[in-house]
Amino acid sequence: MITEARHILITGGRAPVALELARLFKAAGHRVYVAESAEYHLCRVSSAVEASFRVPAPRHQPQAYVQRLAALTEELGIHCLIPTCEEIFYVSAGLEYLTGCRVLTSERSILAGLHHKGEFMILLRSLGFKIPDTVLISSAEEWRRAVMQAAQEGEQRVYKPAYSRFASKVILPDKRSASTDPYRRGPGESQPPAGLSAEAPWVSQEYIQGRAICTYSIIHEGTVVAHAAYDSRYRTGRSGASVYFEPLEHPAALEWVQRFAAVTGFSGQIGFDFIEPENGTLYPIECNPRATSGIHLFSPEEGLTEALLNPGLLVQSGTVIVPRSARTAMLTLPMLGCGLKPGPGGFRSWRQALLGAADVVYRKEDRRPAREQFRIVYAAWKTARRHRISITEALTEDIEWNGEA
Repeated sequence: MITEARHILITGGRAPVALELARLFKAAGHRVYVAESAEYHLCRVSSAVEASFRVPAPRHQPQAYVQRLAALTEELGIHCLIPTCEEIFYVSAGLEYLTGCRVLTSERSILAGLHHKGEFMILLRSLGFKIPDTVLISSAEEWRRAVMQAAQEGEQRVYKPAYSRFASKVILPDKRSASTDPYRRGPGESQPPAGLSAEAPWVSQEYIQGRAICTYSIIHEGTVVAHAAYDSRYRTGRSGASVYFEPLEHPAALEWVQRFAAVTGFSGQIGFDFIEPENGTLYPIECNPRATSGIHLFSPEEGLTEALLNPGLLVQSGTVIVPRSARTAMLTLPMLGCGLKPGPGGFRSWRQALLGAADVVYRKEDRRPAREQFRIVYAAWKTARRHRISITEALTEDIEWNGEA
């Protein structure tokens, strides 16, 4: 195991998972630096971070972004650069410039096929995995045809952009109606979503009723070295991002990820979303080839940082690092919002979950990130007004990747 202190550069410092990683590395005795394009972000004020550097926005200035990262890795003597959010697509495209340290990412071509919700399903089908029926929609005509076919067959479908995050535009079947039309109009009248095109396609996917299961894993050259499965009972909206993270003992999920790792040879951080109906079959829904919220389930004692810095030793020993405690975690601010519509179990279950989970941002010894959240939301509100987008979209507007060259 690593005993000497390493210099770590984390990108995507706005994300709670980046803050979690910074704290884990600090606790393990390493020096943590952060590069982030947002003016305000969680890691900027954390005591776990040696220094934070504002860098060009990767989406708007990709070349300048990578060049600045390359300069920082040299100036700070970085041993490992770890992307956490969608800036990973810009980092992976600039690997030829980031030669002075280990960069925890696969090539962009690999990441792109996992990030695209249609291509990911095509890949799984070719590898022999059981998947929900999925159709790629690239034009208005294909949209109307897909909606009409679903209506004629009485089939419930889920519609979502091939490139999206936080399930912000997902259209689920209407619980109040048997209609299979995503907009509850007649099949011939259903209008395609704005911007639908070959460059911005959507997918139509078979709707499967069941429990949502999420995973977070670290994979090294086709071998899983760290893994967590968690329940996502509380979300932002009916299908949005998880805000409550409860660890699960789920051997089938680990076996699925291990099979995926072995047949693809993937390396890096990766998360999967599954639906598990009553028969126990795991249906993969989508993939996030980056850090995901399962990181919040690991304590410093469990050694997740070793899986990131020295995975080869874990492969040799056959060790898979998993959360050992029953610790649950949450994002308190959006979790409070879930109390307005607590869902299954009602208010009592929501209150019990709220009181029993640890906030992923607040720490007694590191309080400033909790206050920073309000600056972040205010800045996102201003961006949302300026660009006429939602606050959720504003939080990632400058780092998201939607298939651009």
